[in-house]
Amino acid sequence: MFKRIAAILVLSTCLSAYAAEIPVDAKLDYNQGIDFYKLGMYERAIESFRSAVRAYPDYVDAYYNLGTVLEYLKQYAEAINVYKQVYVRNPNDYEVIYKLAFLSSKIEDYSQAKEYLKLIPSSSSYYQRGLELSSSINKSIAVPPQKPVNAQSKIAQYSGVYENVLSPTGVTTDSNGNLYVAAFSDNSIIKITPDNKKQVFVKSNLIQGPISLVSDSIGNIYVSNYSGNNVVKITPQGSASVFVTKVDKPYGLHIDGNMLFITCQGSNSVLRQRL
Repeated sequence: MFKRIAAILVLSTCLSAYAAEIPVDAKLDYNQGIDFYKLGMYERAIESFRSAVRAYPDYVDAYYNLGTVLEYLKQYAEAINVYKQVYVRNPNDYEVIYKLAFLSSKIEDYSQAKEYLKLIPSSSSYYQRGLELSSSINKSIAVPPQKPVNAQSKIAQYSGVYENVLSPTGVTTDSNGNLYVAAFSDNSIIKITPDNKKQVFVKSNLIQGPISLVSDSIGNIYVSNYSGNNVVKITPQGSASVFVTKVDKPYGLHIDGNMLFITCQGSNSVLRQRL
């Protein structure tokens, strides 16, 4: 997964000008991050890489591998922010520019993805991959998903109670009649089917103090992580990724068209985010 690990290990032992200017503590943090990754200790690898760039803010390889771990963990929005640090320091790194385009498409920011693709010249080995990604994006946005008109809800149309739901906070539903409940103390999302069967839909370290839930027109669920200070997006298949970062105590969620609104208790504000 780490394309640049071999180069990094070489850098840490050679006396090149590039290696000489990197502080020793940054190199140690960086190599520690590699070791943690190899052991499957991804969160500790992330912290080590972050420590390396704090010690040396221009440590391009550290940013690259930090972004790679975040991408592997499907934390796409955070990976984009990290890869941007590589891009501003090396605008000719077309691999990273392609990654920025690809990850922007993963979070459905198609206009931004296309802007990144324009930066890849035809002489680059990533140009053809960029064309293929552009074609895929065009297919994705050619026919935007529509909400069903006058669709009959499959949720039971009579009063009742869903019992034995652990520390429930936010709720939302899908077009198949499933109810989703945020379980605050368990850091999970519970799914209750129309026949009242309960199951854990998502339990991940990305879910941290979930409060509100809201669904978009194609079945994605958005979770306000009060304790995590972010908003997580969950696909209909149950894949979770951080959608909005650095939100101060997010609470309520609302969707209108292609805009997500987030109430932020910590900053006494309402954040508007394009879906």
